[in-house]
Amino acid sequence: MVKSPLHGMILASLFAALMAIGANITSIVPILVIGNVPVTLQTVVCLLAGVLLGKKWGPVAMVVYLLIGLAGMPVFAQWSGGFRTLISPTFGFILSYIVVAWVVGLMVEKKKTFAMLVTATLIGTAINYFIGTNWMYMAYKLWFNAPDGFSYAIAWAWMLPTIPKDIILAVVAAIVSVKVLQAFPHTRVPAKTQASA
Repeated sequence: MVKSPLHGMILASLFAALMAIGANITSIVPILVIGNVPVTLQTVVCLLAGVLLGKKWGPVAMVVYLLIGLAGMPVFAQWSGGFRTLISPTFGFILSYIVVAWVVGLMVEKKKTFAMLVTATLIGTAINYFIGTNWMYMAYKLWFNAPDGFSYAIAWAWMLPTIPKDIILAVVAAIVSVKVLQAFPHTRVPAKTQASA
């Protein structure tokens, strides 16, 4: 989908902005914070970046988003930003977006069938959970005050309510990606996958 370095920079900037929107779209509803983890749409935007921008520009978009937030702009969840977020228990999820975009982009680089898109977005979601949840557990154990009785199992239990939503959004990301990729002849998804989408 990326046609030139300039085109890549423009799209990376666009997806960085979409990440900021996705991070805070649900922040107006305070109850959408489960176990100190805000429910956001960042993961689905990251997945789309990986599929549509590829293994190079997808991660670039995530790095741009990360740097903007660390510079102090309130683009992270709950309108947060600045270097203080580096020690946040949820910072691992932000870091994971770079890896997720690269892995998803790599997986769909040569094979853009609907089955591969769904597989890539689901694996990307799993990577997001793995890195983010392990960072959260480490943060609470090493430098944050852990809640009473906090354990590795509890850290994962906090994530359980958001898993169905993110699985659904991963599939939605794959479906949206198929439609977008079909609009570009040089990245067209095989016709046989259209019915599946």
